[in-house]
Amino acid sequence: MRNTTFIIPAVVVLVAILLSSVFIVDEREKALVLQFGQIKSVKEEPGLAFKIPLIQEVVRYDDRIQALDTDPTEVTPSDDRRLVVDAFARYRISDVVQFRQAVGANGMRGAEDRLEGILNPVIRAVLGSNGVTSNTILSADRAGLMARITEQARQRALPLGLEVIDVRLKQTNLPEQNLDATFARMRAEREREAADEIARGEEAAQRVRAQADRTVVELTSDATRQADIIRGEADAERNGIFATAFGADPEFFEFYRSLTAYERALKGSNSTMVMSPDSEFFNYLRSDQGARSAEGE
Repeated sequence: MRNTTFIIPAVVVLVAILLSSVFIVDEREKALVLQFGQIKSVKEEPGLAFKIPLIQEVVRYDDRIQALDTDPTEVTPSDDRRLVVDAFARYRISDVVQFRQAVGANGMRGAEDRLEGILNPVIRAVLGSNGVTSNTILSADRAGLMARITEQARQRALPLGLEVIDVRLKQTNLPEQNLDATFARMRAEREREAADEIARGEEAAQRVRAQADRTVVELTSDATRQADIIRGEADAERNGIFATAFGADPEFFEFYRSLTAYERALKGSNSTMVMSPDSEFFNYLRSDQGARSAEGE
């Protein structure tokens, strides 16, 4: 019984020591075995691994690709048009031993602070270099600029045991103090373009109106000319008919002209006339032809 009392606690202690000496390395991570802060072994392959209990400890690091959003930074391209850029980077731990030696116990937080301290100066240097304008940054040509930033950041991050995979710009904006001036300049530019369009429209409208007025004058003139020709031809034809009729029967022509004169003189408000009975106006009525015509009626 006394032996059993001592054996059970000893077994429990041995099991606990055994379990504390075994650890599992996940396929998504890398592990370092440290002894009093010094690296004793590196575990990069997934599976079971061992360490000395109480003396050694295990530090794990994520082996997957990480993302880092940088703080907005102000850049000044060669055209002196300041911009505020917001970038992000993708990176991973390439050398876990070098990473541990570079950042110490600060881990990923310390590494991201160090990496951001690399990215922001590189972004300012590349985007502010000669030949790089704000239009270049805002156009499709910025893909080449991102490649330059990625390559320079990758070289500077190697001593940290990090591999910079890619750097991209998320946003490119104007500084807050420049927005009002930029909006005012854009508004003035649009108003100038609108005024130019209105002026061109007015000029085109005036040309159309002038052409329409000219067409109206030409059509009216041509119509008047044709009407005068037709009227002249009609008058000539009428006069010819009158002349033919006069030549065929002069007395009838004289009678017709007298009746026409009576009709025009004795109608409407002029139906009342005061004149002498022996006026020449009534010569035809006093003549024998007129009397015979009156008797015939």
